[in-house]
Amino acid sequence: MKWIRVVGGFVIALGALWVILGEQLAGASADAVLNARLTTVRAPIAGDLTLARRELGTFVEQGEPLGSLSDPRADTVRLDDLVLERAVAQSEIDRLTAEIAAHEEAIAALETRARDYGVRRQRQLEAQLEQRHAQARALEATLEEARGALSRSTELQSRGIETAANFDRYRAAARVAERQLEAAQADIEVAQIELSSARRGVFLGEGYNDAPYSEQRISELSVQMRLLNAQLAGERSRIAAIEARVDAERRRVNDLRTADLNANARGRVWSMLAADGERVQRGQDVMRLVDCASTIVTLSVAESVYNTLAIGDAAEFRPSGSDRVFAGTVLRLAGSGAATIYQNLAVAPSQRHLERYDVALQAPGLVDDDEMGCAVGRTGRVFFETRPLDGLRRLFD
Repeated sequence: MKWIRVVGGFVIALGALWVILGEQLAGASADAVLNARLTTVRAPIAGDLTLARRELGTFVEQGEPLGSLSDPRADTVRLDDLVLERAVAQSEIDRLTAEIAAHEEAIAALETRARDYGVRRQRQLEAQLEQRHAQARALEATLEEARGALSRSTELQSRGIETAANFDRYRAAARVAERQLEAAQADIEVAQIELSSARRGVFLGEGYNDAPYSEQRISELSVQMRLLNAQLAGERSRIAAIEARVDAERRRVNDLRTADLNANARGRVWSMLAADGERVQRGQDVMRLVDCASTIVTLSVAESVYNTLAIGDAAEFRPSGSDRVFAGTVLRLAGSGAATIYQNLAVAPSQRHLERYDVALQAPGLVDDDEMGCAVGRTGRVFFETRPLDGLRRLFD
């Protein structure tokens, strides 16, 4: 029995030594800290800053109002120029509208005058035609008398009663009557042509071509009205374009006068770069937030451990003062002296950290955890190899 106790003690001693050496010699970090990217809230416009009171570390949701900017001295010169240009265009539209209305009134008056002229001219031509018909009938009667006198003179001359001189006089009178009748019939044809044309709206006569002055003036004014309407349409299109530019410029000026500051990430207030009531310029940094969605673990390891790691290797992060373990993978291997990669991270490396080899770990469970999700600055250790007591740790976890 004695040798059994000796062997059992020796086995127990070896087991304890294995646990101690396994726990101490397993690949682990010297230090590890929860870290996250910083995001900067900048002023969208120049103006006076108004900030809601928030302490450092206050949690904010993405899009949450942080403050506002106002600038009563925003430049409105361009807007004033556009408003003046719009007023000039509107005055031109008013002028063209009034001129078109005046042309319409003149055309209406001339149309009335032309209608009156047409009616009266037709009546005049009808009276002239009737007068020429009467003259023609009178000439026909005169011609009949002259022919009768000529016939009697011929009979008397054949009997030697009438002299040759009387015969010649009657014959001449008959010829004159014939010529006058022909002329009267020609005048009747001309009068009929003029009357027929006048009934179709075409007036023939001396002093004008085919229309009276009123109709010619109506034609001129109609051409001018078409030109004025074309100009009016152009001015209306122009003022519509100016209106659109005025609206756009007014929106731009309003955007320059006031603007809201909203959180651009879900996180915590990390630093205040401008104070409430301060005058800031466009693009100036106002506040920095920690982006909780980008939480990672940054750590440093010895060179011997660093050279065994590769991106994607499994690892575990154990926060200090807690028995919880978060599984992760190696995200970045930055080596020694990796100071520049921390310029946009919340927690800067210590001098001791920079003397070792930098590693970054991604642990998705940290981001979704209510307690550790945005606990930037929380420290712990990272283990890269399986340790003898990991089974018991998982059992108690």
